[in-house]
Amino acid sequence: MSPTLSPEPTRRESLVWPDAQRQADFNHWLAALSGSHGLLPDSLRSASADASFRRYFRIDSTQGSRIIMDAPPDKEDCRPFTKVAQLMQEAGLHVPRVLAWDDARGFMLLSDLGAQTMMQVMQRDDPWANQGMYLQAVDALIAWQMASRAGVLPVYDDALLRRELELFPEWYLARHRGIAVEGELRRTLDEAFGRIIANNLAWPSVYVHRDFMPRNLMLNVAPTLGTGVSSLPPEVSVSPWGGPAAKLVVAPTLGVLDFQDAVYGPITYDIASLMRDAFLSWDEDFCLDITVRYWEKARKAGLPVGNDFGEFYRGVEWMGLQRHLKVAGIFARLTLRDGKPLYLADTPRFINYIRATCERYRELRPLLRLIERIEGIVAVNGYSFGRS
Repeated sequence: MSPTLSPEPTRRESLVWPDAQRQADFNHWLAALSGSHGLLPDSLRSASADASFRRYFRIDSTQGSRIIMDAPPDKEDCRPFTKVAQLMQEAGLHVPRVLAWDDARGFMLLSDLGAQTMMQVMQRDDPWANQGMYLQAVDALIAWQMASRAGVLPVYDDALLRRELELFPEWYLARHRGIAVEGELRRTLDEAFGRIIANNLAWPSVYVHRDFMPRNLMLNVAPTLGTGVSSLPPEVSVSPWGGPAAKLVVAPTLGVLDFQDAVYGPITYDIASLMRDAFLSWDEDFCLDITVRYWEKARKAGLPVGNDFGEFYRGVEWMGLQRHLKVAGIFARLTLRDGKPLYLADTPRFINYIRATCERYRELRPLLRLIERIEGIVAVNGYSFGRS
């Protein structure tokens, strides 16, 4: 999941290391880099906390600030980060550049995209005031998807979707709630999971960020040379899916972070992630507005989003359901296994997302009833029209 920016800098002497050897390795690596990169070691401070085992520091240099990633190699593999960063740069997105990398010890020097995320400046009481930022995010997303090629990133297939869904019964139900996952409960989950996976895999595949949301989008990023996005469609070129495609010509202004888990999977995923945020909720009219604008731009760009927005929105909802079940399990795991309890405080948001989608579709009603029993929710009497 995404990093949380520190509100105040923590200077070098206050940084905590898991052991003396890793601290010594880091100090040796930093000293060796300082001269060639103009780094100022005494300015080192914490930049963010992460749900993974990665940590990020900020350090000043004679050319401006830089970011250092601390990723213990026995817990984190930095190779996907560097691969996806290169793919995103080629697609015209603004992402951190790798300036130096000690693969064996898990230290990396990166360019700094700034300290202000889209999330931090969000006007939560007025969603429409944020429309412009969301449309910038949509343009960056389309640029990323337009660069898609099969066989480059891991496939978001049945096995991966199923493993992610199983985080919900394993960590949220069994370990967090103390509920035995067996009998009728297990059968209800299996049937629902099968439907969710089948619906999601019915959509064509593109590059998928997997955490494309305001906490991972940086503001006030200076444009760089290369291709990017402005309004669509500008010049026409050939789409990888056949038919007309927009030629992307202007660099986006949003920076993108936390992309190392990118895969090749359903085109519905990242827009669901953007509009059904793990840490922020909007009314459906705003979600619909941004989603339909994305769909219209994506169609003009030649992306495989179909010709029926109603069907596409259904796909987004079913994809969001898979993500919310997964993340509820991840947040429980972060609390119980990793000692990071703050994430679990956002669980009610996920339960609301899950219930809203399950109530809308008749075939998901058994899952809805299961969730409401677990959460002790008494449903309002009355008949609700669902979509088939």
